[in-house]
Amino acid sequence: MPKVEVAGKTLQCDRGANLRQVLLDNGIDLYNGKAKLINCRGLGSCGTCAVEIEGEISAPNWRDRTRRSLPPHSPAKNLRLACQTQVLGDVKLTKYDGFWGQGENPVWTAEG
Repeated sequence: MPKVEVAGKTLQCDRGANLRQVLLDNGIDLYNGKAKLINCRGLGSCGTCAVEIEGEISAPNWRDRTRRSLPPHSPAKNLRLACQTQVLGDVKLTKYDGFWGQGENPVWTAEG
């Protein structure tokens, strides 16, 4: 079972599990500010669940690539949409500030 290191916790999930669902099911605060209320609920259209991921995950699908190609995101930044990502192996996550998680300052890291 893959391990997900996030906000000072180590979670386990099934291989192929949806990252957004794993985080929400384990009480991880995935959304910044009002994005907790205003988000696409996993459809891949809003981009507010963007996180930096280190580890083995699925390749980006067209929803992920398209949304991250639009402002305020940038395809040059090493972010992925949690709602469009499958966990394939052990991963470490970082969430950044900003409504869409596009900022420069970490809100949380794998360590805490």
